[in-house]
Amino acid sequence: MGDKTNGHSGAAGRATGAPAPSFLRNVVLVGNSGSGKTTLAEALAMASGAVQRAGRVEDGTTVSDYDSIEHRRQRSVQLSLLPLDWGGYKINLLDAPGYADFVGELRAGLRAADAALFVVSATAGVDGATRMVWDECAAVSMPRAIVITHLEAAGSSFEQTTEECAEAFGPAGADTVLPLYLPFRSDPAPGAPAAERDPRTTALAGLLSRQVHDYASGEHRQEEPAPERLLVIEAARARLIEGIIAGSEDESLMDRYLAGEDIDFKTLVTDLERAVARGNFHPVLAAAPAPEGSRQGLGTVQLLELITGAFPTPAQRPAPEVTTVRGAPVPAPLCDPQAPLVAEVVKTTSDLYVGRVSLVRVFSGTLRPEASVRVTGHGLLVGQAGGDSTAPGPDKGEGHVLDERVGALSTPFGKQQNPLTRCGAGDLACVAKLGGAETGDTLSARDHPVRITPWNLPEPLLPLAVEAHSKTDEDKLSGALARVVAEDPVLRLEQNQDTHQLVLWCLGEAHADVVLERLSTRFGVRVDVVEYRVPLRETFAARASGRGRHVKQSGGHGQYAICEIAVEPLPGGSGIEFVDKVVGGAVPRQFIPSVEKGVRTQAGRGLASGHPLTDIRVVLLDGRSHSVDSSDAAFQTAGALALREAAAGAAIHLLEPVCEIRVVVPDAYVGAVMTDLSARRGRVVGTEQAPGGRTLVRAEAPEIEIQRYAVDLRSLSHGTARFGRSYTRHAPVPAQVSNRLRAGHDSSQGP
Repeated sequence: MGDKTNGHSGAAGRATGAPAPSFLRNVVLVGNSGSGKTTLAEALAMASGAVQRAGRVEDGTTVSDYDSIEHRRQRSVQLSLLPLDWGGYKINLLDAPGYADFVGELRAGLRAADAALFVVSATAGVDGATRMVWDECAAVSMPRAIVITHLEAAGSSFEQTTEECAEAFGPAGADTVLPLYLPFRSDPAPGAPAAERDPRTTALAGLLSRQVHDYASGEHRQEEPAPERLLVIEAARARLIEGIIAGSEDESLMDRYLAGEDIDFKTLVTDLERAVARGNFHPVLAAAPAPEGSRQGLGTVQLLELITGAFPTPAQRPAPEVTTVRGAPVPAPLCDPQAPLVAEVVKTTSDLYVGRVSLVRVFSGTLRPEASVRVTGHGLLVGQAGGDSTAPGPDKGEGHVLDERVGALSTPFGKQQNPLTRCGAGDLACVAKLGGAETGDTLSARDHPVRITPWNLPEPLLPLAVEAHSKTDEDKLSGALARVVAEDPVLRLEQNQDTHQLVLWCLGEAHADVVLERLSTRFGVRVDVVEYRVPLRETFAARASGRGRHVKQSGGHGQYAICEIAVEPLPGGSGIEFVDKVVGGAVPRQFIPSVEKGVRTQAGRGLASGHPLTDIRVVLLDGRSHSVDSSDAAFQTAGALALREAAAGAAIHLLEPVCEIRVVVPDAYVGAVMTDLSARRGRVVGTEQAPGGRTLVRAEAPEIEIQRYAVDLRSLSHGTARFGRSYTRHAPVPAQVSNRLRAGHDSSQGP
């Protein structure tokens, strides 16, 4: 590994067959935004021979970040797949976005991969969000390695960054995060002064082999190290060997090593590969892109050999939990091309010309074009045949399934799609025109339908209220939103019944901007962002009474209805209660429901500030009717008038929704979080310790004050805190806030 000789075998994705699971490696690149993941992916593509110049395929397009939005933003915003061939192995390299707003794409990459490469910049170091992803991988024992980039930057240090990684990722007192190679500048030519040494980091010293891998010429060349470097290499080598042996399954190795025996190279490599595959040891490597005119960048060959030699095959990783369509557990699927089909849609994209394209990970069986499969998951109509990508269905409960015919299979390479005849267990492929399936849905054999337990996704908590810009946009908006939501499982679409606003719930501002840009550039729909309105309520502060009189005589059939009511407040959460206390038939029995309907209709429209009325009891006390002119409509109007008159002489309280907030935050930021919640009119109700040096803060806060909390909390905690919220009740708004909200409502109504 890194010291073995594995050649490359041409560009990836050209073969139309399905490699055996033992020759597959699925790897996701993880790291904060700007750490160099995409640059590393393109350097690996060059080293494997997949492309001839940095980031380009034969037609000149880039192999990653080729989406127009990514070009404009200079940032990855979606998961991309880059298949490579190396030494007879197929490597599915998944480049996941590093920015926190696109963590949904990262989670999809973690589901599709069997191992993770954590890319850490030598200038930026390890951030809190990367530590959180590392902990997620550790919880499922996913194998991980670390790649340090940006070593060419001034002030960068491989040693310091490695120590930071060991502190952030390794357990205390255990050497599980150690370098496998040491980066050096190139040695000067024999007889030349040291001043002529190349200022760039162009060589790696293999600690196990004691060999130097020189990339100064742009090609990988192996040679003996200079004598002055042997002492540095031997010191690091001894620590690496101790770390490998400490985690070895062979307990006799430590005794042999302590006895002074020189453990042979092959045994050390074998033990290292096993420890990495089990997720017990995490080697650190260095990498850099190839210089202009060269093909191989620093560390790219070693990294490819690490992936193929130490990372597990799909058969060596446990498959996700699987149930029947109705939720009963079933045995885990086997990573066998001959077994029944079990696959999952990990990403969905829409193309104006091709239609919907689904990136699918096959866990069991073989996926073939034109085959009929059963789709289970969310968002589909019961019995919907063929799927309609422009019409989202209701949430699929247990037992809701759909039969689909698989379209053409292909493997992506930049904008190219290379055709496949089949996709076997452990592999990934793009499926065209799988119209009814969405991200997270399961594809299985029709005679053996199952459902894969979905992966965890963060809850979108930043509201974005939108309106169509014009009538033309309004006609296309529904279909465009359905496609955008199908592509992005984190995005949530809501038609608020109280405010009648169309709300997109996003993870953050960058996420919201990308959604709007996709609507505009990909689907040609322009929307206007409007102020998000929190659903407020009104209630009576004290008992009041009112009389509704609706009498009209204009010749012919008239209208006559009179009713008298009393209104009294109820405890929060009671809703509206209607009580009939009419005696003597003052209001005929057939018109009492009419009064109630009028009262409830007026309560829904609101009184003082136009917000729905709640938590009151309305008592019908008396009234009068006419044998000819009384009607259902007349008593509805009288009931509404009575409620309005009662409100005119009473104090009306404005109510706001109050949410329970649950914030999990590192201990260092607990004080800042609690202070910030207090400034938002929040009330901390308790704290408790959480794993990993974190604290769970429970609080209650008005929804008006936490509309942008998803953005503000990320800034406050440097991306290390998470929170959730749930509605608890409506509570009275303080007087000064109530006056401000009512003034805003009055100004929005115009003169």
